[in-house]
Amino acid sequence: MKSTLKLFLSAILLISSTLITFAQNETTQQKFSQLDQELPTPNTYRTASGAPGHEYWQCQADYKMKIDINDATQRLSGEEIITFTNNSPDVLTYLWMQLDQNLFAKDSDSGKTRSSTIKDNKATTDDLRRMSGESDYDGGFKLEYVTDMTGKNISYTVNKTMMRIELPTALGKGGKFSFKVKWYYNINDNSKVGGRSGYEYFPDDKNYLYFIAQYFPRMCNYLDYQGWQNKQFLGAGEFTLPFGNYEVSITVPSDHLVAATGTLQNPKDVLSATQIARFEQAKKALTQPVVIANQDEAIEREKTKANSSKTWTFKADNVRDFAFASSRKFIWDAMAVPQSDGRIVLAQSMYPKEGNPLWGKYSTKAVAHTLKTYSSYTFDYPYPTAWSINAKDMGMEYPMICFNFGRCEKDGTYTERMKYGMISVIIHEVGHNYFPMIVNSDERQWTWMDEGLNTFLQYRSEQEFERGYPSSRGPANRIVNYMKDDKSKLEPIMTNSESIQQFGNNAYGKTATGLNILRETVMGPELFDYSFKTYANRWKLKQPTPADFFRTMEDASAVDLDWFWRGWFYTTDNCDMALEDIKWYRVNTKNPEVENPAKKKEQDEAAKNISVIKYQAQPGKVYEERDSTLKDFYSDYDPLTVSILDKDDYNKYLNGLSANDKTELQAGKNYYEVGIKRIGGLVMPVIIKMEFTDGTERIERIPAEIWRFGQTKATKVFVDKREVKRFTLDPFLETADIDVSNNTFPPQQQLSRFELFKGREGDRRDMGSGENPIQRAARAAKGNK
Repeated sequence: MKSTLKLFLSAILLISSTLITFAQNETTQQKFSQLDQELPTPNTYRTASGAPGHEYWQCQADYKMKIDINDATQRLSGEEIITFTNNSPDVLTYLWMQLDQNLFAKDSDSGKTRSSTIKDNKATTDDLRRMSGESDYDGGFKLEYVTDMTGKNISYTVNKTMMRIELPTALGKGGKFSFKVKWYYNINDNSKVGGRSGYEYFPDDKNYLYFIAQYFPRMCNYLDYQGWQNKQFLGAGEFTLPFGNYEVSITVPSDHLVAATGTLQNPKDVLSATQIARFEQAKKALTQPVVIANQDEAIEREKTKANSSKTWTFKADNVRDFAFASSRKFIWDAMAVPQSDGRIVLAQSMYPKEGNPLWGKYSTKAVAHTLKTYSSYTFDYPYPTAWSINAKDMGMEYPMICFNFGRCEKDGTYTERMKYGMISVIIHEVGHNYFPMIVNSDERQWTWMDEGLNTFLQYRSEQEFERGYPSSRGPANRIVNYMKDDKSKLEPIMTNSESIQQFGNNAYGKTATGLNILRETVMGPELFDYSFKTYANRWKLKQPTPADFFRTMEDASAVDLDWFWRGWFYTTDNCDMALEDIKWYRVNTKNPEVENPAKKKEQDEAAKNISVIKYQAQPGKVYEERDSTLKDFYSDYDPLTVSILDKDDYNKYLNGLSANDKTELQAGKNYYEVGIKRIGGLVMPVIIKMEFTDGTERIERIPAEIWRFGQTKATKVFVDKREVKRFTLDPFLETADIDVSNNTFPPQQQLSRFELFKGREGDRRDMGSGENPIQRAARAAKGNK
């Protein structure tokens, strides 16, 4: 027979701490259905666990190149021998090559497919010529020949940014084919034409800085999941390339310094004895960079301008691309970064004087820091060097080398925004060595696989660079404005690179935020870091797809994340949850000394209406106070006064209870029934903070599976001896909730500010002189106004 207490508790606690009640069901939406239909079927090349299969293969392309830069005409000429190895099980009858520089050809589809406007009724002559297709600049490849190794012409077809090579004989598994290509093109002025490489002209000293990439016809990738990756290059979708070995000789003016992918093979031919000695010192410099070519030397080279040339030769093994930079303006410094296997990697920078002192202070150290932090989350950096090259307005990556913005004022000062922007772009672009240069994902198809994963690690690296570092992407609250944008302006992360409207928010920000949510909120750092490192090591120097990433993260953690991939990567849904219907219960103890005072307090509170208050303030106002004969037993009777009989009844009640019932009855616990409403389409874990009247706090984390039946309302009961003062949903802003105004109970007002004007709205107060903070502080120190 159940005791009275058990019946009472059963009536109150219809919802226990583990019981969920649902308001309504989304019968057609299966937020937690598996991704089986969206992901490709596992096979012998790519397993269901997300690892490479026992028959995994990838093709290889090796290059021997001779490159010449004409500093007078800004023309690049080249000759190459390409050896393609077919490691696929397929027989190939033709090869596809990328002619990415044809993006700048006059008939390029890039210009045709790009919207154009005359902004604010203004346009330059160059703008008009570009819009009319009459620009003088033609930057496309000019092919001089394509031959076999004997010099015999090979039939080829150019289709915009792609070229098909007809093989003389079919190429089977393990077969190799070598051929020659000779070409030239006009290097693009990056400040006028744009692009991912080019040159910068410095009118003050009439010198050029070249940062060169996509400068040679290069092999497309032949892949197990799609065959040739020969989607046209329109500018947004980056590159899909096979690994290979490179030997590249670069001829430039003799007073230029050159940085490139790989290791310099002929230092004695191109460096002075002093530079070689300093370079050897840099290999041992573990804390501070060693300057190999200083600013005074760079200024002297700017003035003299040698007319002769030198050839720099570099080799790089097992890389997917090759880029370089060249200028007589370069300052050069480097430092050593030890790896766990005992190797020394060189972190290096080249930059013009216009970047100093900002670049000399931060660039190489940012490179070294990136190698250390990224390796801790992935693997030891396998290459011998990592370069950061200063190129105005740039942020672009290649194996072992990247081009980054960051310039100072003429007086050597710089803004806070420039400082952190420069450090961030260096971390980001150097970080791309890991994704996609080593973990070689398909950038033409899935931008997020390199940009998003890299931005996630960039955020972690930034936070380890400086406490309170002003990261722009990573935390969940930073993506909220994008997530709540008009759905017509959004696409799922799993969208082709060329079809994304908000490129940065989608591929960079949303992906990085999603991974941060997985790490901090869904999986926890230990499980996430292990799984992420497993993915990185499984696919190091290989070519993964999204399915390989999704499957590995689950395989290595035993966490089913299909609901997360589905919502965050395959839809444009957002997270919006709210607190509602908060109810507070306590067990009726039946103890008159406890319950009667509580009831008395409730009655007194209920009696505080305006009429009662007024009468109490006027003695003698009521009849009974004027005529005492009206009083009887009930005039002074208080039913809530505890008598000896009440105590006897309570003791009899206690004697009828079991020991466990007595414990629960006398525990004095509070039961809070909390309603959580899911307004947005995205399912997320529920995080609730309870602040108690005694100043303490409690955090409850409920897995996203609370929403697994498609409901939009769930309730949870929380039990605590302490009395709650406030409930807060998503207290640490970790689920990207797009509306936090309904996340507290009792509701909390949110402060907004307005701006005060001197007069009418158009007469805005002048809030600054145009100085940066360093300049302003220097002027203040001198006592100037």
